Amino acid sequence: MMSTTAAGPTGTGPALGGPVEEPPAPPARPSPARRALSSLSFTNIGAVYVWIVIIIVFSFWAPDTFPTWSTFQQVLNSNAVAGLVALSVVPPLAARVFDLSLAYTMSLSGVITAKVIVSTDIGAGGAIALAMATALVIGVINGIVVVTLRVDSFIATLATGSLIQAFITMFTDGTSITGVKLLREPFAGMAQASAGGFTVPVLYLLVLAIALWFVLEHTATGRRLYATGFNSDAARLQGVPTDRLRFLTLVASSAIAGFAGVVFAAQIGSGSPEAGTPYLLSSYAAAFVGATQLRAGRFNAWGTVIAILLLGTGTVGLGLATSAQWAPSLFTGLVLIVALVVTGGRLGLRTRLTRRRASRATAGSDVPTTTA
Repeated sequence: MMSTTAAGPTGTGPALGGPVEEPPAPPARPSPARRALSSLSFTNIGAVYVWIVIIIVFSFWAPDTFPTWSTFQQVLNSNAVAGLVALSVVPPLAARVFDLSLAYTMSLSGVITAKVIVSTDIGAGGAIALAMATALVIGVINGIVVVTLRVDSFIATLATGSLIQAFITMFTDGTSITGVKLLREPFAGMAQASAGGFTVPVLYLLVLAIALWFVLEHTATGRRLYATGFNSDAARLQGVPTDRLRFLTLVASSAIAGFAGVVFAAQIGSGSPEAGTPYLLSSYAAAFVGATQLRAGRFNAWGTVIAILLLGTGTVGLGLATSAQWAPSLFTGLVLIVALVVTGGRLGLRTRLTRRRASRATAGSDVPTTTA
């Protein structure tokens, strides 16, 4: 007949009489130097090193015009609106939703603002409010089609974009809306005012990047958004309102794109029916390149800003070097392809490693154990 013994001062187990196992020690925290080296590694900020290489190349290619302070100002000023558009795609992409209508939303908000200012006495404030309300309505329509009707976001937003373009053509007859009122304050000042050589849209870009960074990295909403993007089924089982988050990201994307359209109209002093079209490819290129930076595999605000500066530097450098007209488009397309390959490779490698570790853990737990 077996009997149990109470644990004595020698540390024996209550039932088996063996020694009490010490809990495993927590893993050692990396030293500050190791953390700094990790944050500066190529896998973490590779685009920054590529950006530096591009700067060096163009400094030798166009030594009289490129390596100047005015060129740096030009890169920021000329790409601030592109940065706003690129940041507009980050929330939906974080939830694995595409919004291909944002370019058309940008164009529509610009022409509505210009038309109202030129043709009515409502004023700049009323015109901007009407344009932003229209952008929000487009976001709601996208959300209904994608989330409620369960249409694939790629196809759905491409279709709504075509409808928006048809309305723009009908509204403008394919011509830009111009007028003296668009060149006056306060409308012109919201994009053309500057301080220290930097225009106001650079400030808009900075504020929006900070806001998105805070929401995505430091709030429960951001964590739920990433969970929706990585595995929506698992997130839904954990109580995450995945449909609501996808809906809101489409509304936010349209709102930001609409604001970018208003800023662009104030910047050029007209409402162009094709204003947003050139920004569609570059915005997604920047977002995918940004997903390889800082938070590898995650679409994030600061990585997108870095990518915009990289792409903008290449575009401005090609212009100063008097390259062919097709060179900027070629540069953007190549960067996008490389970013997709790198992002897909990292995600695939991470998935394979996770599955391998899980299979090893399962195999280890299935090994039978013997007791005395």
